[in-house]
Amino acid sequence: MLDEPRSGRLASWGNALLAGLVSPDEAAHRIADDDAVHRVTDLPGEEAPVGLTLALGRLRALGATGLRVALPVPGHPLGLSGPPEFNARALEAGEAVLAVGAGLGLVPEIYEAGPEGGTAPDVHVEVVWHCLPVREAPPADVPSLGEAERELAEALRDATEVLSKLDVAGAGPVAEAALAAYRARAEAGRQVLAPGYPPRAVRVLELAQRVGALIDIARQAGSDNGREHGGAVSSSEISARAEALRPVERTARRAQVAAYNSAVEERERRRG
Repeated sequence: MLDEPRSGRLASWGNALLAGLVSPDEAAHRIADDDAVHRVTDLPGEEAPVGLTLALGRLRALGATGLRVALPVPGHPLGLSGPPEFNARALEAGEAVLAVGAGLGLVPEIYEAGPEGGTAPDVHVEVVWHCLPVREAPPADVPSLGEAERELAEALRDATEVLSKLDVAGAGPVAEAALAAYRARAEAGRQVLAPGYPPRAVRVLELAQRVGALIDIARQAGSDNGREHGGAVSSSEISARAEALRPVERTARRAQVAAYNSAVEERERRRG
C-alpha cells in the first residue's frame, strides 16, 4: 500500500477533467505519471485501443459523470458493484475504476520490460485498461469521509503499536529503507489529489497512505534475516501479528477509496 494505485490517479485526474478543472493533456500526463504508455481497450465505439485523452472524452460522451475507485482483495469486494465477470477481473488486478453514468469499468493490466528489480526510467511500463460493463449500483463497503477519518485515527494507533512491538528500528536495512522511502515521498510535497477534491479528502488520503506505509514497513521488518513478519520466533507470533495488521490494512484501503470517490459523492449530493 506504499504506492499510489493507478486507479486512484485515473479517477482523481479523470474527475478533474470531467469537471472542467484541467485540460485533457494535463489529465493524461498526470494519470500516466512515470509509466511510458496507457491505453484503453474494448471501449464502446472504438475498434482499436486508444490513448487516455481520447478514452476519457469517449467515456464522457457515453454518459460518464464521474469516476469511482475499487480496491478489492479476496473476501473484501471494496468498491465493486458487479457483475461477476468485472468483479473477478478487478479482484485479480487488485484495483479498478468505475465510470458512473456510463455503466462501464476499467481494469488495468501492467506490462514491464527492463532489469529485474529496476525502477523508472530503467523499466519501461505499459498499462492497458480493459473496459467492461458494470452494474450501476452503490459500491460495496465504501465509508463516508467522516467515517473513514475516524476509523483511520484508531487504525494509526494500532499500526504504530504493532510497529513498535516489531522493534523496526533494530530490524535491519530492509525496514529502514522502507521507512526512508516513505519519508522521502511524504516530504516531496506531491499532489495527492487533483483539483476539485475537498480538503478533508486530501487529509484522509494522506493519512491512509501513512497507515499503509506503516503496514508495509511492519511486514518487511526483519526480512533481512529471511523473515517477513519482523522478529517473530514462532508461527503463533507470526499469525498473531498478521491478524493484528489485517483490520488496519482494511481500514486504510476503505479510507483510500472514500477519498478518491469523494468528488463524485459531493457532486451527487449537490444534485440531490
